[in-house]
Amino acid sequence: MKIILLIMIGLSLLQAKYIRDDAKELVLDTTTKLMWQDDTTPSTMNWSSALNYCEALTLGGYSNWRLANFNELYFLADRTIFSPAINPVFKNVVSSFYWSSSTYVADNTLAWNVYFSNGYDYANNKTDNYYVRCVR
Repeated sequence: MKIILLIMIGLSLLQAKYIRDDAKELVLDTTTKLMWQDDTTPSTMNWSSALNYCEALTLGGYSNWRLANFNELYFLADRTIFSPAINPVFKNVVSSFYWSSSTYVADNTLAWNVYFSNGYDYANNKTDNYYVRCVR
């Protein structure tokens, strides 16, 4: 019984890292203070379109959205769970590739992305189409 209680407390604390605002469709990371777009974009887009999409986004009364950099996106992933590899507080998650704003230094035709099926990172061609989750 004590073990079950400890597991439940641990899960509650893990969940508490994120606070979701259903009305505004946002998720706040209480550690980094970053605010995330809750829903995945309804369709995929190339890297340039992803940058433009986030810059033009108005959501939850905020208009200062941007495409997350590699570190922000990488640490959003939870590599202890799979398909999707993200905290369950996020809704409408597709277990697929998501763009970051970070260009791959060795080849500027590539940009970093995170595969939210397993949480691993990749550098793919900027003309490929992937999902987007904006941050502010």
